[in-house]
Amino acid sequence: MIIELSSFFNNPSLIEVGPIKIQYYAVSWLLSSYLMYLFLKSNEIIAEIGLSEEKVNDLVFLYGLVFGAILGGRIGYMLFYGTDQLINNPISLFYVWQGGLSFHGGLVGVVISIVLFCKKYEIKFLRLMDAVALVTPISLGLVRIGNFLNGELYGKPTNGEWGFIFPTDPFGYLRHPSQLYESFGEGLVLFLMLYFISKISRIHGAVCSSFLILYGSIRFIIEFFRQPDAHIGYVALDFLSMGQLLCIPMIVIGFILLAYSRRNA
Repeated sequence: MIIELSSFFNNPSLIEVGPIKIQYYAVSWLLSSYLMYLFLKSNEIIAEIGLSEEKVNDLVFLYGLVFGAILGGRIGYMLFYGTDQLINNPISLFYVWQGGLSFHGGLVGVVISIVLFCKKYEIKFLRLMDAVALVTPISLGLVRIGNFLNGELYGKPTNGEWGFIFPTDPFGYLRHPSQLYESFGEGLVLFLMLYFISKISRIHGAVCSSFLILYGSIRFIIEFFRQPDAHIGYVALDFLSMGQLLCIPMIVIGFILLAYSRRNA
């Protein structure tokens, strides 16, 4: 069965009232942040650290969402995917309304923000990162659904009956719904795996290092089904995308961090 999506999936705005637009992407970020907050405030790692609900709120919405994911994600996107635009118009770095956030840039932003948070409240960095890594798949899963509703970041052409025709695709090809693959893999599957690890290991850093390894591996595999960015294409060996290249150091760092955590347990 071929599914041809309606124009509903070609409109990034959920609600439009005059000049005011509420977009799917923004809703997915806010909803995921709220769910992460609810999960974290009752999480046993957070209880072990001794963070109050007020500090958890700051951790998620200020340090994690604003300073980390959005600021870091925007800078990362412009550096990794929009270099030419950034060189020609440096002010475009602040054009957040045009869209464009990089997960890998957001990850770096979150790590830096949490380092500052830990210094401020004298908290063990790796232990807090374990808690943050554990809930991050909630955001990853929901944001990918937002990508699907926006009709963006779709997959490569397919002959499979599960393919979708996206109204945003100028060629009208039957394509892999790679956003849904990522939502399932980077969201539900990754969360369950990290949750299991959090229950069987008390080593500080075990969850966050596993996150780097598992997310990087899952993303690397699913990227084979995703259409590379049109303005970049493949960046290595004629079949590796920028997202896949960025996952490689992520996986390596994960293994190094895991070895370090086990050695210092």
